[in-house]
Amino acid sequence: MNDYIITEFGAKSDGNLCTASIQKAIDTAFENGGGKVIIPPGEFLTGALLLKDNMEFHLAAGAELTFSDDQKDYFVVTSRWEGVAREVYASCLYAENSRNLSITGFGTINGNGEKWWHIFRKEREKLAYPRPKLISLDGCENITIKDVTLINSPSWTINPICSQNITIDNLTIKNPKDSPNTDGIDPESCSNVRISNCHIDVGDDCIAIKAGTEDTAERIACENITITNCTMVHGHGGVVLGSEMSGDIRNVTINNCVFQDTDRGIRLKSRRGRGGVIEDIRVDNIVMDGVICPFILNLYYFCGPKGKDKYVWDKNPYPVTVDTPKFRRIHFANITARKVHASAGFIYGLAEQYVSELTFNQIDISLAENAIPGKPAMMAGIEDMNNRGFYVGFAKDVLFNRITIENHEGPAFYLENCEDIEVIYCKSKNTKKEEALIKEVKA
Repeated sequence: MNDYIITEFGAKSDGNLCTASIQKAIDTAFENGGGKVIIPPGEFLTGALLLKDNMEFHLAAGAELTFSDDQKDYFVVTSRWEGVAREVYASCLYAENSRNLSITGFGTINGNGEKWWHIFRKEREKLAYPRPKLISLDGCENITIKDVTLINSPSWTINPICSQNITIDNLTIKNPKDSPNTDGIDPESCSNVRISNCHIDVGDDCIAIKAGTEDTAERIACENITITNCTMVHGHGGVVLGSEMSGDIRNVTINNCVFQDTDRGIRLKSRRGRGGVIEDIRVDNIVMDGVICPFILNLYYFCGPKGKDKYVWDKNPYPVTVDTPKFRRIHFANITARKVHASAGFIYGLAEQYVSELTFNQIDISLAENAIPGKPAMMAGIEDMNNRGFYVGFAKDVLFNRITIENHEGPAFYLENCEDIEVIYCKSKNTKKEEALIKEVKA
């Protein structure tokens, strides 16, 4: 493999924009059949870059690639934004229909996002197109992202779209906890994705698995995903599935992870109109600390376009159609959650299509002594709560086995309009007053 060092193409670490020089190194490597494009030690300023086939884009230890915060330094592409294809600013590092591409090294990729966040919050009308992501790979195959540090992304940090055979390993991802929509890793309609050994500390979901919305023309599943040995801090969720899931999400394993102060732990969310199925999910060997709610399965999620329509929030049954989403065959085991604030778990299916085939095994949950009231899930009609047990509605064929819930108020298991719920070898600890373990309510 030939080396293409960007300084040999005119790039300088002097604070001036060197997009053309870096892109020239990339293009030259591509024209010669591939190679290793090297960012040497030093800080280099650039606009959006287009990566190509058969290439290792390598950041040497001590290298920092800083991206411009000026909109004119970003070309425009047609790619997905929040699940729907539209014109957007190209990501800082962008590839389309490429094969055999890697981003490696112990250097840093800095998205320089502060100005983008300010414009999004205060002057959104000044954005000609949606903000760039830090790394986006659209329609690509055989991708590796390894060892680099990614900071200050303008929006989502890593977003593979309609791509396959992806390895993401040993990354550090850090965006301020109040930065808007700065998700860590969001595979979208991808297959065969392996995420491991990453530390993710961001302003939105740490990892979010997506498959397009009802407005996505081509429904493509996100499937065969493994997530292991990761630490996740802050963010709105540790690992989130949906709410864009119209193409289906299936065959996902999540294990050996630690969640610290993520708003929520494992979170599945969708609503009427989306369609699609989330199925065959296994979560094992997780420790959570300081979360609002460890487990959320919510089919009345109201955020985003059309989210406030009656069709979304109405708890009366509607006809089941291709637009009715479904959650099934989801299994949790060997999980500890400490200092939980709102609820031990929140599971709420649709009145016409219950969440089904769930198991919870060997789960130890301790509610916080001085819990801060909050909403476990984003849906209409849910009040702030604290120190609640499992709140389960419109669910069937659910097993709770060897669950311990400590410091809860009210019943450990509140069951509303449920069928075939089995609670065995479960117990309460240190409740403020004696409560029934289970309370069942039928409409």
